[in-house]
Amino acid sequence: MNFVIEHLSKRFEDKVVLRDICFTFTEGRIYGLLGRNGAGKTTLFNCLNRDLKADGGAFWLETDGRRSEVTADDIGYVLSTPTVPEFLTGREFLRFFLDINEQKLPNPKSLDAYFDDMSIAPEDRDKLMKDYSHGMKNKMQMLINIIAQPNILLLDEPLTSLDVVVAEEMKQLLRSLKQGRITIFSTHIMDLALDLCDEIVLLSHGELEVVEKSDSDNNAFKERIIAALREDGDA
Repeated sequence: MNFVIEHLSKRFEDKVVLRDICFTFTEGRIYGLLGRNGAGKTTLFNCLNRDLKADGGAFWLETDGRRSEVTADDIGYVLSTPTVPEFLTGREFLRFFLDINEQKLPNPKSLDAYFDDMSIAPEDRDKLMKDYSHGMKNKMQMLINIIAQPNILLLDEPLTSLDVVVAEEMKQLLRSLKQGRITIFSTHIMDLALDLCDEIVLLSHGELEVVEKSDSDNNAFKERIIAALREDGDA
């Protein structure tokens, strides 16, 4: 399965944010979408999730040479600022999500099994989510997207504000779940992208460029990325 983007563009008044983007993402890999703050990473995700209308271009899924439209069920989108119904407990929210998606989940696990998958402690499962930390809310948002089993998982800076332990748990989880889906992970932190991702894709001047990881231990490799990001910030 491939996720194909062709000639995607977006501008806001006189500012071109996405410039005729063409790219193919392949199943079973984690892609690090690396760019400065304001480079257009969230704009790209919002266009792919159809929260924002692109000015031009198209995207589709391709399996064994056959094209199919990307539907809402194909995409899971984890926002940088987690959005959860804070008036519900974690358990109530998870039960509600499973109930409304019952027809799409042929072999659901127990609630506690899902909580165990995310390392959510038993004492936190019946707390109101308004009392959850940012990291806990992020885990709940991640959990429902994982349960839904989307073909494409968009992660918008999901680890930036998490503590070291939670961030490491999330990285291990993403690595374990990458098979059978396309994962695109946006970040402005180069070392995080190099640690977690199979491929690095640089968003600079509104265009996507693959940066080979084979020389990632080489100082010249990092200097090249930093130079590109610096140029983008000066543009």
